Amino acid sequence: MAIYALGDLEPDIADDAFVHPDAVVIGNVSLGQGVSVWPNAVLRGDYGRIEVGAMSNIQDGSIIHCTATEPTIFGEHCIVGHGVHVEGAKIGDGALISSGSIVLNNSVIEAGAVVAAGCLIPPRFHLPARKMAMGMPAKIRPDFDVDPEMMAGNTQKYFENGQRYLAELRRLD
Repeated sequence: MAIYALGDLEPDIADDAFVHPDAVVIGNVSLGQGVSVWPNAVLRGDYGRIEVGAMSNIQDGSIIHCTATEPTIFGEHCIVGHGVHVEGAKIGDGALISSGSIVLNNSVIEAGAVVAAGCLIPPRFHLPARKMAMGMPAKIRPDFDVDPEMMAGNTQKYFENGQRYLAELRRLD
């Protein structure tokens, strides 16, 4: 695994978290119980803090960063899709940040909200709980309420897959 201290800043990773060997975790990063971090994801806590709550997952190729004044905080049971960029934002419990989206500084994505694929969340954007944002730049879909049942079970599947990888992944070259 590519897990690095940066000076006195060391990642804090729960015992049952899965960090893929090709992911990179640097500095002031906390990964809670059951978190999974997938290939080519980068979590760089050099200027500030990154926290990933229990049972959340950071999927392939995602970039998670922060600033000295804007930590990046994920609640529990968050899903961060493939190729996502999150910087200095707060993501509530059970939120989905879909593939290819960008969530920028001082934004708040509340619990159970969905950022649609390819969406650009500009700085200081506020997405209310169980709402969906779409577009570049993002607009809230007033006609759409996220069904919590739709989201249920997705983070459990990623947890189980992470545990499988912990037990079975082996390099062949």
